[in-house]
Amino acid sequence: MSTDMKVSRGDVVLVPIAFVSGQGTKVRPAVVIQDDSLNARLNSTIVAIITSTNVRVQTEPTQLFVDVSSLDGRRTGLLHNSTVKGEHIDTIDQRDAVRKIGTFSPALFQRLEACIKAALRFA
Repeated sequence: MSTDMKVSRGDVVLVPIAFVSGQGTKVRPAVVIQDDSLNARLNSTIVAIITSTNVRVQTEPTQLFVDVSSLDGRRTGLLHNSTVKGEHIDTIDQRDAVRKIGTFSPALFQRLEACIKAALRFA
């Protein structure tokens, strides 16, 4: 993204995410979860990582399934049914976002908030 462009909460962006081993990165979709007042003031933002591996989504309250055939799913810009991992959040530099591909609807974002609360054990 351009250095003067800021991301917004609910944006789905492509970002380089480091492997757990620390050796290299892979461009992955992620959803911006940080509040827009902070996004406007800071260069960094907080994102939840999205994966196309949907193995645990039925049993993990921390994970949100996105069905790309649904209206909300189409708005995300994701190409495949995916899982947002509420337990896999990361801080990135907004300038590292490759591009915005879509956005979460308010209803979908509300469901994601519940997953993140479960991951962090917030009431």
